[in-house]
Amino acid sequence: MTIPTLTLCRTCRDADPTLPEQLREAITGAGLDVKLQQVDCMSGCKRPQTLSVRQAGKTAYLFGEVLTADIPDILTFLRLFAETKDGNLADARPISGLRFKAIARIPADID
Repeated sequence: MTIPTLTLCRTCRDADPTLPEQLREAITGAGLDVKLQQVDCMSGCKRPQTLSVRQAGKTAYLFGEVLTADIPDILTFLRLFAETKDGNLADARPISGLRFKAIARIPADID
């Protein structure tokens, strides 16, 4: 079984250089099994700082305008995402303001 991969853009204009480490610490502290990586430019430039969540066989998500204040909602999202078979959340209200920061939801491959 694979684990979710979070990818955070590190070159977004006005990117918070502390966000990756704060997110890593929060994920570790929450005991979540997640891979966190950074890349240069995810083409979400109109809504920086972007974050994607992917896992094999599940719907992928792209969020924009992610701030350190969103970390609690990201952790909630990751817990809910882990509980799903296909990555689709039945109710996005528990992720609070993060749900309004979704740029895209990319369906998993159909076998």
